[in-house]
Amino acid sequence: MSDVNKTVQKWHASFKKGTDFDSWGQLVEAIDEYQILARQLQKEVQATNSSDFTEEQKKTLGKIATCLEMRSASLQCTQSTEEFKLEELKKLETIIQNILTYNKEFPFDVQPVPLRKILAPGEEENLELEEEEDAAAGGGSTEAFPPRAPASQGTLLPRLPSEPGMSLLTIKIEKIGLKDAGQCIDPYMTISVKDLNGVDLNPVQDTPVATRKEDTYIHFSVDVEIQRHVEKLPKGAAIFFEFKHYKPKKRFTSTKCFAFMEMDEIKPGPIVIELYKKPTDFKRKKLQLLTKKQLYLHLHQTLHKDS
Repeated sequence: MSDVNKTVQKWHASFKKGTDFDSWGQLVEAIDEYQILARQLQKEVQATNSSDFTEEQKKTLGKIATCLEMRSASLQCTQSTEEFKLEELKKLETIIQNILTYNKEFPFDVQPVPLRKILAPGEEENLELEEEEDAAAGGGSTEAFPPRAPASQGTLLPRLPSEPGMSLLTIKIEKIGLKDAGQCIDPYMTISVKDLNGVDLNPVQDTPVATRKEDTYIHFSVDVEIQRHVEKLPKGAAIFFEFKHYKPKKRFTSTKCFAFMEMDEIKPGPIVIELYKKPTDFKRKKLQLLTKKQLYLHLHQTLHKDS
Protein backbone atom coordinates (compact mmCIF):
# COMPACT_ATOMS: atom_id res chain seq x y z
CA MET A 1 0.00 0.00 0.00
CA SER A 2 1.37 3.43 -0.96
CA ASP A 3 2.00 6.17 1.60
CA VAL A 4 -0.87 8.27 0.28
CA ASN A 5 -3.28 5.34 0.60
CA LYS A 6 -2.09 4.77 4.17
CA THR A 7 -2.73 8.44 4.92
CA VAL A 8 -6.27 8.25 3.52
CA GLN A 9 -6.91 5.05 5.47
CA LYS A 10 -5.73 6.78 8.67
CA TRP A 11 -8.01 9.75 8.00
CA HIS A 12 -10.97 7.44 7.40
CA ALA A 13 -10.28 5.55 10.66
CA SER A 14 -10.11 8.85 12.56
CA PHE A 15 -13.37 10.03 10.94
CA LYS A 16 -15.13 6.78 11.87
CA LYS A 17 -13.78 6.97 15.42
CA GLY A 18 -15.12 10.52 15.81
CA THR A 19 -18.60 9.72 14.45
CA ASP A 20 -18.76 6.58 16.64
CA PHE A 21 -17.98 8.64 19.75
CA ASP A 22 -20.57 11.18 18.59
CA SER A 23 -23.32 8.57 18.14
CA TRP A 24 -22.49 7.02 21.55
CA GLY A 25 -22.89 10.40 23.26
CA GLN A 26 -19.19 10.66 24.16
CA LEU A 27 -19.09 14.29 23.04
CA VAL A 28 -15.75 15.38 24.54
CA GLU A 29 -13.97 12.49 22.80
CA ALA A 30 -15.84 13.20 19.55
CA ILE A 31 -14.87 16.88 19.62
CA ASP A 32 -11.21 15.99 20.22
CA GLU A 33 -11.19 13.48 17.34
CA TYR A 34 -12.93 15.89 14.95
CA GLN A 35 -10.49 18.68 15.79
CA ILE A 36 -7.42 16.46 15.40
CA LEU A 37 -8.61 15.24 11.98
CA ALA A 38 -9.57 18.77 10.86
CA ARG A 39 -6.04 19.99 11.68
CA GLN A 40 -4.48 17.07 9.79
CA LEU A 41 -6.59 17.85 6.72
CA GLN A 42 -5.80 21.57 6.92
CA LYS A 43 -2.10 20.78 7.17
CA GLU A 44 -2.33 18.75 3.94
CA VAL A 45 -4.34 21.49 2.22
CA GLN A 46 -1.76 24.14 3.14
CA ALA A 47 1.29 22.00 2.26
CA THR A 48 3.01 23.62 -0.74
CA ASN A 49 5.54 20.84 -1.34
CA SER A 50 3.03 17.97 -1.49
CA SER A 51 2.02 16.44 -4.81
CA ASP A 52 -0.02 13.56 -3.33
CA PHE A 53 -3.32 15.34 -3.95
CA THR A 54 -4.60 17.53 -6.79
CA GLU A 55 -5.76 21.09 -6.09
CA GLU A 56 -9.36 19.94 -6.49
CA GLN A 57 -8.84 17.13 -3.96
CA LYS A 58 -7.22 19.59 -1.55
CA LYS A 59 -10.26 21.84 -1.90
CA THR A 60 -12.50 18.91 -0.99
CA LEU A 61 -10.29 18.04 2.01
CA GLY A 62 -10.55 21.67 3.13
CA LYS A 63 -14.35 21.52 2.94
CA ILE A 64 -14.38 18.30 4.99
CA ALA A 65 -12.25 20.10 7.60
CA THR A 66 -14.83 22.91 7.66
CA CYS A 67 -17.66 20.40 8.26
CA LEU A 68 -15.69 18.71 11.05
CA GLU A 69 -15.20 22.05 12.80
CA MET A 70 -18.87 22.95 12.26
CA ARG A 71 -19.96 19.67 13.89
CA SER A 72 -17.47 20.23 16.69
CA ALA A 73 -18.87 23.74 17.25
CA SER A 74 -22.44 22.37 17.27
CA LEU A 75 -21.51 19.92 20.03
CA GLN A 76 -19.92 22.69 22.09
CA CYS A 77 -22.85 25.09 21.71
CA THR A 78 -26.07 23.21 22.51
CA GLN A 79 -28.23 26.28 21.82
CA SER A 80 -26.81 26.85 18.35
CA THR A 81 -29.37 27.65 15.66
CA GLU A 82 -26.89 26.70 12.91
CA GLU A 83 -26.50 23.11 14.02
CA PHE A 84 -24.53 20.77 11.79
CA LYS A 85 -26.03 17.34 12.41
CA LEU A 86 -24.23 14.01 12.78
CA GLU A 87 -26.34 12.53 9.97
CA GLU A 88 -25.02 15.24 7.65
CA LEU A 89 -21.43 14.64 8.67
CA LYS A 90 -21.75 10.91 8.07
CA LYS A 91 -22.48 11.65 4.39
CA LEU A 92 -18.81 12.63 4.08
CA GLU A 93 -17.48 9.20 5.08
CA THR A 94 -17.46 7.80 1.52
CA ILE A 95 -15.87 11.03 0.25
CA ILE A 96 -12.92 10.89 2.65
CA GLN A 97 -12.60 7.13 2.06
CA ASN A 98 -12.48 7.61 -1.73
CA ILE A 99 -10.83 11.04 -1.90
CA LEU A 100 -8.35 9.86 -4.57
CA THR A 101 -11.16 9.00 -7.01
CA TYR A 102 -14.01 11.25 -5.83
CA ASN A 103 -15.16 13.59 -8.63
CA LYS A 104 -18.74 14.58 -7.70
CA GLU A 105 -20.04 17.84 -6.34
CA PHE A 106 -19.51 18.38 -2.60
CA PRO A 107 -22.86 17.81 -0.79
CA PHE A 108 -22.73 20.97 1.33
CA ASP A 109 -22.27 24.63 0.41
CA VAL A 110 -19.22 25.34 2.58
CA GLN A 111 -15.81 26.85 2.01
CA PRO A 112 -12.41 25.45 3.07
CA VAL A 113 -11.30 26.70 6.48
CA PRO A 114 -9.10 29.80 6.00
CA LEU A 115 -5.84 30.34 7.83
CA ARG A 116 -6.70 31.05 11.43
CA LYS A 117 -6.93 34.63 12.51
CA ILE A 118 -5.45 35.74 15.83
CA LEU A 119 -7.17 38.86 17.13
CA ALA A 120 -5.51 41.63 19.07
CA PRO A 121 -6.56 42.17 22.70
CA GLY A 122 -10.12 43.49 22.88
CA GLU A 123 -11.08 42.66 19.28
CA GLU A 124 -12.84 39.42 20.14
CA GLU A 125 -15.00 41.27 22.67
CA ASN A 126 -16.24 43.55 19.87
CA LEU A 127 -17.05 40.60 17.63
CA GLU A 128 -18.88 38.80 20.39
CA LEU A 129 -20.84 41.95 21.27
CA GLU A 130 -20.01 41.82 24.94
CA GLU A 131 -22.69 43.43 27.07
CA GLU A 132 -20.16 44.72 29.58
CA GLU A 133 -19.09 47.65 27.42
CA ASP A 134 -17.68 49.64 30.30
CA ALA A 135 -15.48 46.72 31.37
CA ALA A 136 -13.71 46.86 28.03
CA ALA A 137 -12.14 50.15 29.08
CA GLY A 138 -9.55 48.18 31.00
CA GLY A 139 -9.20 45.61 28.25
CA GLY A 140 -6.98 47.51 25.87
CA SER A 141 -3.35 48.35 26.42
CA THR A 142 -0.77 50.57 24.85
CA GLU A 143 1.60 48.41 22.82
CA ALA A 144 5.06 49.49 23.95
CA PHE A 145 6.66 46.47 22.27
CA PRO A 146 6.40 45.12 18.71
CA PRO A 147 3.35 42.94 18.02
CA ARG A 148 4.00 39.23 17.67
CA ALA A 149 2.20 36.42 15.89
CA PRO A 150 1.29 33.58 18.24
CA ALA A 151 2.14 30.15 16.85
CA SER A 152 1.66 26.58 17.99
CA GLN A 153 5.28 26.46 19.22
CA GLY A 154 4.84 29.67 21.25
CA THR A 155 6.93 32.84 21.51
CA LEU A 156 8.64 32.30 24.86
CA LEU A 157 11.90 34.20 25.45
CA PRO A 158 15.13 33.00 27.12
CA ARG A 159 16.22 34.13 30.58
CA LEU A 160 17.91 37.53 30.79
CA PRO A 161 21.62 37.76 31.72
CA SER A 162 22.10 37.93 35.48
CA GLU A 163 23.20 41.10 37.28
CA PRO A 164 24.94 41.24 40.70
CA GLY A 165 22.41 41.60 43.51
CA MET A 166 19.44 41.31 41.14
CA SER A 167 16.77 38.58 40.99
CA LEU A 168 15.23 36.97 37.92
CA LEU A 169 11.88 35.19 38.06
CA THR A 170 10.94 31.95 36.30
CA ILE A 171 7.27 31.01 36.46
CA LYS A 172 6.31 27.46 35.58
CA ILE A 173 2.71 27.35 34.35
CA GLU A 174 1.67 23.91 35.52
CA LYS A 175 -2.04 23.65 34.76
CA ILE A 176 -5.35 25.50 34.62
CA GLY A 177 -8.65 24.19 35.95
CA LEU A 178 -11.73 24.71 33.74
CA LYS A 179 -15.07 22.90 33.79
CA ASP A 180 -14.96 22.49 29.97
CA ALA A 181 -11.21 21.88 29.70
CA GLY A 182 -11.61 18.99 27.24
CA GLN A 183 -13.48 21.15 24.73
CA CYS A 184 -10.93 23.95 24.39
CA ILE A 185 -9.25 23.97 20.96
CA ASP A 186 -5.55 24.87 20.64
CA PRO A 187 -5.34 26.41 24.15
CA TYR A 188 -2.39 28.59 25.10
CA MET A 189 -1.47 31.34 27.56
CA THR A 190 -0.38 34.91 26.87
CA ILE A 191 1.86 36.31 29.61
CA SER A 192 2.40 40.03 30.05
CA VAL A 193 3.67 42.39 32.74
CA LYS A 194 1.65 45.60 33.09
CA ASP A 195 1.78 48.73 35.18
CA LEU A 196 -1.30 50.13 36.94
CA ASN A 197 -2.40 51.82 33.70
CA GLY A 198 -2.28 48.58 31.73
CA VAL A 199 0.88 49.54 29.82
CA ASP A 200 3.32 46.76 28.89
CA LEU A 201 6.55 46.77 30.89
CA ASN A 202 8.00 43.69 29.15
CA PRO A 203 7.63 41.99 25.77
CA VAL A 204 4.45 39.87 25.68
CA GLN A 205 5.00 36.08 25.45
CA ASP A 206 2.82 33.16 24.35
CA THR A 207 3.20 29.60 25.54
CA PRO A 208 3.12 26.73 23.05
CA VAL A 209 -0.32 25.20 22.52
CA ALA A 210 -1.11 22.78 25.35
CA THR A 211 -1.78 19.24 24.18
CA ARG A 212 -2.52 17.37 27.42
CA LYS A 213 -6.03 17.54 28.88
CA GLU A 214 -7.12 15.57 31.92
CA ASP A 215 -10.58 15.81 33.50
CA THR A 216 -11.06 19.50 34.35
CA TYR A 217 -7.40 20.42 33.75
CA ILE A 218 -5.31 21.57 30.83
CA HIS A 219 -1.63 20.91 31.52
CA PHE A 220 1.06 23.31 30.25
CA SER A 221 4.17 22.39 32.28
CA VAL A 222 6.13 25.22 30.67
CA ASP A 223 8.63 27.76 32.08
CA VAL A 224 8.15 31.48 31.41
CA GLU A 225 11.13 33.79 31.98
CA ILE A 226 10.00 37.23 33.14
CA GLN A 227 11.91 39.76 31.07
CA ARG A 228 12.87 42.21 33.81
CA HIS A 229 14.73 41.93 37.10
CA VAL A 230 12.26 41.72 39.97
CA GLU A 231 13.86 44.69 41.75
CA LYS A 232 13.25 46.85 38.66
CA LEU A 233 9.51 46.17 38.51
CA PRO A 234 7.55 49.26 39.62
CA LYS A 235 5.19 49.26 42.57
CA GLY A 236 1.69 48.29 41.46
CA ALA A 237 2.86 46.18 38.51
CA ALA A 238 1.26 42.77 37.91
CA ILE A 239 1.96 39.68 35.83
CA PHE A 240 -1.06 38.68 33.72
CA PHE A 241 -1.95 35.24 32.37
CA GLU A 242 -4.60 35.23 29.63
CA PHE A 243 -6.03 31.84 28.68
CA LYS A 244 -6.87 31.74 24.96
CA HIS A 245 -8.45 29.17 22.68
CA TYR A 246 -9.64 28.87 19.10
CA LYS A 247 -13.35 29.22 18.25
CA PRO A 248 -14.01 27.38 14.97
CA LYS A 249 -17.49 28.76 14.50
CA LYS A 250 -16.33 32.37 14.71
CA ARG A 251 -12.94 31.55 13.20
CA PHE A 252 -10.81 33.49 15.64
CA THR A 253 -8.79 32.98 18.80
CA SER A 254 -10.55 34.31 21.89
CA THR A 255 -9.63 35.04 25.50
CA LYS A 256 -11.67 32.78 27.77
CA CYS A 257 -10.44 34.05 31.15
CA PHE A 258 -7.44 35.61 32.87
CA ALA A 259 -5.49 35.63 36.11
CA PHE A 260 -2.83 37.89 37.56
CA MET A 261 -0.15 37.94 40.21
CA GLU A 262 0.87 41.10 42.04
CA MET A 263 4.36 41.99 43.23
CA ASP A 264 3.79 40.94 46.85
CA GLU A 265 2.95 37.43 45.61
CA ILE A 266 6.40 36.90 44.11
CA LYS A 267 8.06 34.29 46.33
CA PRO A 268 9.67 30.90 45.61
CA GLY A 269 7.43 27.85 45.52
CA PRO A 270 3.93 26.90 44.34
CA ILE A 271 1.07 29.37 44.09
CA VAL A 272 -2.56 28.96 43.08
CA ILE A 273 -4.37 32.04 41.73
CA GLU A 274 -8.00 32.80 40.90
CA LEU A 275 -9.48 33.05 37.40
CA TYR A 276 -11.51 36.06 36.26
CA LYS A 277 -14.06 36.62 33.51
CA LYS A 278 -13.03 38.37 30.30
CA PRO A 279 -12.47 41.00 28.99
CA THR A 280 -9.03 41.20 30.56
CA ASP A 281 -9.02 44.10 33.00
CA PHE A 282 -5.36 45.15 33.06
CA LYS A 283 -6.20 48.04 35.41
CA ARG A 284 -7.75 45.60 37.92
CA LYS A 285 -10.75 47.78 38.67
CA LYS A 286 -13.77 45.63 37.74
CA LEU A 287 -12.92 42.02 38.47
CA GLN A 288 -15.45 39.19 38.28
CA LEU A 289 -14.54 35.64 39.26
CA LEU A 290 -14.96 33.13 36.42
CA THR A 291 -16.55 30.47 38.64
CA LYS A 292 -17.38 29.59 42.23
CA LYS A 293 -15.95 26.12 41.67
CA GLN A 294 -12.53 25.19 43.05
CA LEU A 295 -10.77 25.78 39.71
CA TYR A 296 -7.58 27.84 39.55
CA LEU A 297 -4.35 28.55 37.69
CA HIS A 298 -1.50 26.53 39.21
CA LEU A 299 1.99 28.05 39.05
CA HIS A 300 5.42 27.45 40.53
CA GLN A 301 7.91 30.29 41.03
CA THR A 302 11.70 30.14 41.06
CA LEU A 303 13.89 33.15 41.92
CA HIS A 304 17.43 33.28 40.54
CA LYS A 305 19.70 35.70 42.41
CA ASP A 306 23.27 36.49 41.38
CA SER A 307 25.20 37.33 44.51
